Amino acid sequence: PDLPVLHPRITVVGVGGAGGNAVNNMIQSNLQGVNFVVANTDAQALEKSLCSKKIQLGINLTRGLGAGALPDVGRGAAEESIDEIMEHIRDSHMLFITAGMGGGTGTGAAPVIAKAAREAKAA
Repeated sequence: PDLPVLHPRITVVGVGGAGGNAVNNMIQSNLQGVNFVVANTDAQALEKSLCSKKIQLGINLTRGLGAGALPDVGRGAAEESIDEIMEHIRDSHMLFITAGMGGGTGTGAAPVIAKAAREAKAA
């Protein structure tokens, strides 16, 4: 029997510095069939990203200056920007969130993004 060819929509979100570096490495390795998004509180790091889809987290909270290794700041920044984040991930069949757990943005923001994505799929 002929089986349909399925093309799942896969999104990788790189959160914070380490997550952004991971996405840059994936882009440089020419990984195909994946939608890449980077999200960071650090405006300078976003500018340097190879990714075309960039989310400045917590513009009002951090003013683009990063989370200062404070997970609570990363969490607040993600909460401030959650609507924009969801615009980028809403139609994904699979979502991978990559982040380091040593700083403020990835540590604080990644769980917020994961929870929002899970709740959106349950709705």
